Amino acid sequence: MKDIVKNDELIIPEGVKVVINSRIITVTGPRGTLTKNLRHLNIEIKRVQNKLTFTVFHGVRKHVAAIRTVRSLVHNMIVGVTKGYQYKMRYVYAHFPINVIINGEGNAVEIRNFLGQKVVFHVKMREGVTCEASKAQKDELLITGNDLEAVSQSAADVQQTCRVKNKDIRKFLDGIYVSERNVLEE
Repeated sequence: MKDIVKNDELIIPEGVKVVINSRIITVTGPRGTLTKNLRHLNIEIKRVQNKLTFTVFHGVRKHVAAIRTVRSLVHNMIVGVTKGYQYKMRYVYAHFPINVIINGEGNAVEIRNFLGQKVVFHVKMREGVTCEASKAQKDELLITGNDLEAVSQSAADVQQTCRVKNKDIRKFLDGIYVSERNVLEE
């Protein structure tokens, strides 16, 4: 059954500028600028003073469900340009200590001695994402950035690089895993 009209709203906080140009959304804040292309979705996005309204006309269930998805994407962009995101990852090993080397700019990671292997794994961070070793905690990696999708995908790339292969994963729990997800406060 089709719904005639469904809509949702999002309030834009102070200090954030949102520009909508044919479903390409650009959000600018104190930490930088993020852009998202939503042209593949048939949703009307309007800005009325300090609110964004997302509207679908004659939508079936999946089309209406896209409203909340688009609202969440824009909200994550607003939080990213005002506060930023941080993922904390911990090294887990039983016998062979994992060595993680971060390059000078913090945009790439080398993982050595995983399960005693001689192979060196290289992981590049996504654009706008930086990586550093934690000063407060031993064997911890901090991944920070403004774009939630880029930060979480960089953390997933690191975790997927350290998968145990050809062994019983119930016994070999070694790897680098996400331990915390935070919003940075300024």
